[in-house]
Amino acid sequence: MIDDMLRTPEAIRDAERWTAHNYHPLPVVITSAEGCWLTDVDGRRYLDCLAGYSALNFGHRHPTLIAAAHAQLDRLTLTSRAFVHDQFADFCRELAELCGKDLVLPMNTGAEAVETGIKVARKWGYQVKGVAPGRANIVVAEGNFHGRTTTIVSFSTDADARADFGPYTPGFTVVPYGDLAALTAAIDENTVAVLIEPIQGEQGVVVPPEGYLPGVRRVCTEQDVLFIADEIQSGLGRTGATFACDHEGVVPDMYLLGKALGGGIVPVSAVAADADVLGVLRPGQHGSTFGGNPLACAVATEVVRLLATGEFQRRSAELGDRLHAGLRSLLGRGLVAVRGRGLWAGLDIDPTLMSGREACERLAERGVLAKDTHGATIRLAPPLVITEAEIDHAVAQLAAVLAG
Repeated sequence: MIDDMLRTPEAIRDAERWTAHNYHPLPVVITSAEGCWLTDVDGRRYLDCLAGYSALNFGHRHPTLIAAAHAQLDRLTLTSRAFVHDQFADFCRELAELCGKDLVLPMNTGAEAVETGIKVARKWGYQVKGVAPGRANIVVAEGNFHGRTTTIVSFSTDADARADFGPYTPGFTVVPYGDLAALTAAIDENTVAVLIEPIQGEQGVVVPPEGYLPGVRRVCTEQDVLFIADEIQSGLGRTGATFACDHEGVVPDMYLLGKALGGGIVPVSAVAADADVLGVLRPGQHGSTFGGNPLACAVATEVVRLLATGEFQRRSAELGDRLHAGLRSLLGRGLVAVRGRGLWAGLDIDPTLMSGREACERLAERGVLAKDTHGATIRLAPPLVITEAEIDHAVAQLAAVLAG
């Protein structure tokens, strides 16, 4: 009788009936949220430990970001790039300064930022490096996740992302992640860029060996190749620094940004680079109707200002230490590995106990939301506004799930 009164089962049935099955969500139907907490259609509350794959770094409905969105909604939401609007320059300037770069090119989704980076790198290769027409090559890493467009899945090594979407786009060489020797050997006279994630999120929050990123930087400089860092998930405070590259003092030639840049309100992405790289573009060669729209810029400018204080980077570093200490205490008690940096962790569950999906379902029953990937791995990425008590609560619920 009680189950018949719940709204969740019907809402899930309707979603499955009317949408393509490109996701396999947990059986939770959210209706409202604030900070780190979500409420479903039946009034149950959950601690969000996924944060929209890092799109909600500042939590749900951060008051500064909501205020900026409301104010802009009352004035202007879209002009297209046919005109300039009064929010555009401030956003581009402040983001460029945060990145330490000359220029910014705003787009919408993370995949668009990656596609933009690929196009810019190729054009730079032809116009600046002198690569023969049609020969440009980009070196990428196994286990990558840069998006799901046809070009991007062409160099994916994930069968689910890639299979049956060919013919595939040429121009990419895949090497093992974290293997500097293999990366170096793959570079030739036609290589225009190395495109990597400083930490591979979708793969299970995989951190490369110490010295790998500085090595990539050195090799790219020596070989006259652009170093493109996909910081769409790892950037903007997630790892305890503004960018994951910062942990090893590495500055790439190009940052690819997204997710948290929109404050969990609107999709915002961007490419940041110096003028000798982004300056190869000319009017009509690349664009987006909604890229850099007034609403997006108003929200994203406030995101940049929140990060400029350093508060969220510090919170991620300090609270991340607490999160990882708690998770490591579960090694040998159901967990076989813990990886990550800051408020970002990949957990490998003993596969003889349960799958990652089953663990996430049991966590949801206990009021904690996380996401599985690649079988027995769970990713945790709570909003950076989470408290010590909430971290302890999440770890305690995980411990209870692992204990059976």
